[in-house]
Amino acid sequence: MSVRLYIGNLPKDEIDRQDLQAVFAAEGDAVTTKLIKDRKTGKCRGFGFLTVNNDEQADEIIEKYNGQMFKDTPIKLEKALPRTKGEEGDEQQAPKPVSLAASSTPTPSPNREGSRREKSSKKPRRGGGGGGSRETSTTTTDSDAIRPDPRWASELEKLKQMLAAQTTN
Repeated sequence: MSVRLYIGNLPKDEIDRQDLQAVFAAEGDAVTTKLIKDRKTGKCRGFGFLTVNNDEQADEIIEKYNGQMFKDTPIKLEKALPRTKGEEGDEQQAPKPVSLAASSTPTPSPNREGSRREKSSKKPRRGGGGGGSRETSTTTTDSDAIRPDPRWASELEKLKQMLAAQTTN
């Protein structure tokens, strides 16, 4: 199973994937690099990823290359956190790397189904601003009917009557 490593502290000037691949050339074709660039400017965002074949090779590479100088900056190598479902294909945010000390302790795996429920259980906000407090009860009456703001209820009723009078004429 392949393992992704986070490569941090890369210079943010004009570098390309071949420059980064050359650093790990001694490891052979078994490792592949991916440099994360800004879409607008095309410059490096300061991090990238290295994919290796297994955990043992990953540990060896981390030990060998962590802190090695690359274009006058010491690179930082750590095991990358696994992607979550929402981040696939979107590499705008760098995943937080797992520290070496924390990798020896077991971490609970994220419950994707639970996070899905969390997102879907949130109700969208309705209505605009206003400085008043708003009731945030999760149970509503009248079969989830939307009630107008009581501060504007009389004005709304007048508008409804005017509209009804216009449509009957």
